[in-house]
Amino acid sequence: MAKNEAPYRCDECGWTAFKWVGRCGECQAWGTVIEVAAPTTRSRQVKPVIPLGEHVAKPITEYSGEESGHRPTGIGEFDRVLGGGIVPGAVILLSGEPGVGKSTLLLDVAAKVATQGKSVLYVSAEESAGQVHLRATRTGGLHERLLVANDTDLGLVLGHIEYQKPDLVIIDSVQTLSSGLIDGSAGGVAQVREVAATLIRVAKDTTIPIILVGHVTKDGQVAGPRTLEHLVDVVCQFEGDRQTALRFVRALKNRFGPTDEVGCFEMSGDGILEVPDPSGLFRSASGNPVSGTCTTVALEGRRALPVEVQALVVPSGAPQPRRVVNGVESSRVAMLLAVLERRAGIPLSSADVYVSTVGGIRLHEPGADLAIALAVASAAKDIPLSNTTVAIGEISLAGEIRPVSQSAQRINEAQRLGFNTVLDQSHTTISNAIADAFAKSPQRQKQPDF
Repeated sequence: MAKNEAPYRCDECGWTAFKWVGRCGECQAWGTVIEVAAPTTRSRQVKPVIPLGEHVAKPITEYSGEESGHRPTGIGEFDRVLGGGIVPGAVILLSGEPGVGKSTLLLDVAAKVATQGKSVLYVSAEESAGQVHLRATRTGGLHERLLVANDTDLGLVLGHIEYQKPDLVIIDSVQTLSSGLIDGSAGGVAQVREVAATLIRVAKDTTIPIILVGHVTKDGQVAGPRTLEHLVDVVCQFEGDRQTALRFVRALKNRFGPTDEVGCFEMSGDGILEVPDPSGLFRSASGNPVSGTCTTVALEGRRALPVEVQALVVPSGAPQPRRVVNGVESSRVAMLLAVLERRAGIPLSSADVYVSTVGGIRLHEPGADLAIALAVASAAKDIPLSNTTVAIGEISLAGEIRPVSQSAQRINEAQRLGFNTVLDQSHTTISNAIADAFAKSPQRQKQPDF
């Protein structure tokens, strides 16, 4: 190596340094700075090789897409996210936080595929075969065509695939496998890249689909090199609060289908259950109107879900009143409180405000602004809104109600569920929406004195 060249380089972005550091100075990734080996020979040009046999390029019209179509797994919500099923030869990466239920979901997928008469190889590199058997017994996933291997060596896994020739391979997880050709412990950048590249090559050569379980960092990103997400065909994220039973599967990348689909599941004592119609999961069961509640229709992917927003406003003697939120963005709620006090004349600066969603769902889109504002206004005035009223709209700093994306789909879903009053951008301002919502209130109670 020349003396003027930096001997250390980041394996992610290519940043170079003259001494080893634990964190890259460019992309801020940890553990990616490695020593560049000195070249032993002078670089040579790669000689062209004449393709023969099956390697000869053919017109695209001579290929058939029927053999590469989606094959359903038997779990409708998972197939929805994948675009209809698993494509032969595809490599799917499923990531999620520890304990969210990744292994439980994939064991259920393996059992459903095995019941279709196909063989499935489940490589458990984190649990013993006996532990997998206990979980399969609890979830009802025992099947003779479901094969379980408990190995962490990549060579042994490749031997299992070549000997068993399964129809589906599940690796749990890719960070626990290691290759003897690469130095370093399992989970390192070089090891994860080598393991993923080898499994992808096997999947493309044998047309056997492979599902990889990926760990995540504390920031929610897939652990390992960023190139892992570029190499695979589909990247799915399994998310949900471990304190609640609700789980979501989102497609962050999909070469064979849409990336805006969301699968809904529910964890139970018998495993994980799909929820084809989650319209009643995010609304309270109370039939009587209560002040401080308002329903909106949020979009999760291409699915419209009714979500109830609850608010509580109480007087506060503290110099800095509390603002507690759950399921919504705190900065968004702070902005809406300022708009309500300035544009709608509702005093909130001397009151504690609590805002939460029902069912543990998180609302990140601005289409829920109007529902949050109406819930807070209803709690502040102690006037309940009608149970048949739904609010859809974004609120600007000027107090105007702005339209949201796919409003027609939201309104159709609201009408299907029995909501006959829709408050949206047609009311122009937040003051008009509050007045109209209170006018349709089933009862009016005395306004608080604060």
